[in-house]
Amino acid sequence: MAMQASEIEAFIRSAMPDAVVTIEDLAGDGDHYACTVVSEAFRGLSRVKQHQLVYNALQGHMGGTLHALAVKTRTP
Repeated sequence: MAMQASEIEAFIRSAMPDAVVTIEDLAGDGDHYACTVVSEAFRGLSRVKQHQLVYNALQGHMGGTLHALAVKTRTP
C-alpha cells in the first residue's frame, strides 16, 4: 500500500513542528516522492544529519510503505 503525501508531511511535522514541508509525487504512483523540508532543527547539522532527521521522522516507513523519497533540506 502506498503512502499519501499528507501522511509524509504529518510524520515530518510531528518530529519538527516548525517545518515547512513541500512534497511532490514524482511518478503519480504514491510511491516515489521528492520533498523539501525547511526547519530550524537543521541549523548547524551536516546534510547527512539533516536527512537522517527526516528519515527518522518517518518512523520506519521508508523502504516499506514508502518506496522512494528524495530529500532536500534547508534552514530558514
